[in-house]
Amino acid sequence: MNLTNHFLIAMPGMQDASFARSVVYVCEHSERGALGLIINKPTDINLDGLFEKVELSLGRSDLQGAPVFLGGPVQTERGFVLHERVQLESDNEPAYASTMVIPGGLEMTTSKDVLEALATGAGPRRVLVTLGYSSWGEGQLESEMAENSWLSVGADLAVIFDTPVDSRYDSALGLLGLEAWRLAPGAGRA
Repeated sequence: MNLTNHFLIAMPGMQDASFARSVVYVCEHSERGALGLIINKPTDINLDGLFEKVELSLGRSDLQGAPVFLGGPVQTERGFVLHERVQLESDNEPAYASTMVIPGGLEMTTSKDVLEALATGAGPRRVLVTLGYSSWGEGQLESEMAENSWLSVGADLAVIFDTPVDSRYDSALGLLGLEAWRLAPGAGRA
């Protein structure tokens, strides 16, 4: 099972407050574990405020007022930028340092150079910025899936970038043909 470029959708019975009603975009999943970013839990910081903290000016009016999300409970003081692929014309390398290329067309960058590009009015057109990330150790996510803690579905970029934040959970469930009110909070056993 490889859930890279998939959504993890928390089941209604999720007890962990960090993940209750969350939609996690999985950036990487291998036998060593998984790494993802929660895409539907805004913090009280917006991009304007974040740019002030890193002593930059946000040069993109389309991003002003956009929320910064809580990407997960790990390293919440560190920023992660999920964005459409930006490729240099000269080669096949990512445009920014510290960038993970995610099969399926997205990239996740942790270096300040992507913020500097946005400050100049350039950079990736569609971005989602988080503080922190979500991670699972070897076999942990598979175990949680077996316990019915999560549903998974192939990621849809429209849910990440075009869907209002408060509708992302229901939209992700809709990709499976489900509605939240129809899901039982606990797992059944036969």
